[in-house]
Amino acid sequence: MDLVSLLSDFLSYLGSEKGLSSNTLSAYRRDNASLIQFLKEKGIERAILVTEEHIIAYLTDAKEKRYADSSLCRMVIAIKVFFRFLIREGVIEIDPLALLDAPKLWQLIPEVLSLAEVNALLAAPDLEADAGVRDRAILAVMYASGLRVSEVCGLNIHSIDDSMLRVKGKGGKERVVPVAKVAVDAVDAYLVQVRKEGKGDALFVTEKGKRIDRNFVWKRVKLYARKAGIVKNISPHTLRHSFATHLLENGADLRVIQEMLGHASIATTDRYTHLSQRHLTEAFAAFHPRP
Repeated sequence: MDLVSLLSDFLSYLGSEKGLSSNTLSAYRRDNASLIQFLKEKGIERAILVTEEHIIAYLTDAKEKRYADSSLCRMVIAIKVFFRFLIREGVIEIDPLALLDAPKLWQLIPEVLSLAEVNALLAAPDLEADAGVRDRAILAVMYASGLRVSEVCGLNIHSIDDSMLRVKGKGGKERVVPVAKVAVDAVDAYLVQVRKEGKGDALFVTEKGKRIDRNFVWKRVKLYARKAGIVKNISPHTLRHSFATHLLENGADLRVIQEMLGHASIATTDRYTHLSQRHLTEAFAAFHPRP
């Protein structure tokens, strides 16, 4: 039986046995029909063929289309109930959503910039203006080292050298992470052209000489995303997500990424494996033994 027929049976079950309202039934129908259409376009019309990766891909697509968080949450619930029905009816034996609770799903589908979008974002600040020179350095450091926004705000002048950043992360735990030459060059330009003496130890400061804060960085990222023509709903944390995902896609070891991001648990870093299907596919093709 195909997914469309199964959805019809599911809705009949909800209406007759669960006594759900017409509005609720409409929501279940709409969300699952949307998923089924997405799967059909990928050549998947049988429930037994649906995997965790397909569900994540569908939700990622929905998020990129700028669905509200409340809509995404409703989708997750509707899909979960549908597949639990299929388990109950013996249509499938393994639930593709069994290991995906809602919080984990939100971690698995953050916005990630393409390399072209990163380059456009970094090119957006006006380097003829002092603020642009500073903001270019902030963006470059964030993408080059995957720092949390609080860590960027907390950087001091002596936190950076020619190849490393000394960062104070969550819980005051200090770590040292590499920093790309392009970011070092951007910081050097900022220090030489813009940063004035006598403004304290903070590396990045406002026009009034005060240390930048999270709200300041958030507004600048939003500003330059608009200037760069990026339509994704991004935030400072998007640069951290993009940093980690691009590292993994280019072959970096997960443990190395964990250390650079300052994650206490490898499980936190592991979510990036779900964002890098291209990397996994290429690794399989390169290393799987076959005749």
